[in-house]
Amino acid sequence: MANPRRSSSVSADSGGPQLPVHVQLHRNALSSSSLLHFLKKPHAFPFLLSVFLLLTWISLRLQTSSSSSSSSPLFMDRFSREDDLKANLVRFSAEGVSRIVRDKRGWMVNPVTVAVDSGITGGAVNCVSTHVGEIRPGVMRGNHRHHDCNETFVIWGARMKFRLENQEMGENGYVEVVIGGDEVAVAASPSGTAHALVNIDRVKSAYFIGCQDSILDYKNSTTDFNVWKDL
Repeated sequence: MANPRRSSSVSADSGGPQLPVHVQLHRNALSSSSLLHFLKKPHAFPFLLSVFLLLTWISLRLQTSSSSSSSSPLFMDRFSREDDLKANLVRFSAEGVSRIVRDKRGWMVNPVTVAVDSGITGGAVNCVSTHVGEIRPGVMRGNHRHHDCNETFVIWGARMKFRLENQEMGENGYVEVVIGGDEVAVAASPSGTAHALVNIDRVKSAYFIGCQDSILDYKNSTTDFNVWKDL
């Protein structure tokens, strides 16, 4: 015959009796009421402000992390020197040792000299026409083909996709590389070669300098526009 006291002891040891549902609901309601009462008090303002500042800080950290992801070694390793040569491009770290002139004021570069010294061919040797511009996040410039000039670019400031027409690439007919947000790139687009610059950064604007060896009259030029439909 089972011992009732032993059964009772086992039941107690295994967690004890559960509270009725209506008691649990009542306790939850009291907790919610107490929280609402606290939030209505003037001294709750510092608490709410702290929560708001914490959420803002987390959001900014996430945005910074996403915009600088292109600077990670894993990302940079995706594009080899061979890829860059096919894109007629050379890249440098804005912080490391390179052909870019750098001092305590920042960096400076002569795009023509850097292109020649790096073996980049087909670009402008003389800057007869120069333009400087901003490329905002998600925006593209270029996607055209000049027949009347060679052009050399300096690109920096954000994660950028650079596409250059290259018939040696088979079916696509172009090569595409991504420039990291902490890199400075010098690229050349020979006459008759299409190019496009696309800012794929979520936050930062990119900047570029375009150096052309002749002055183009876009109203009467032979430039081909909207070369690639997938951009």
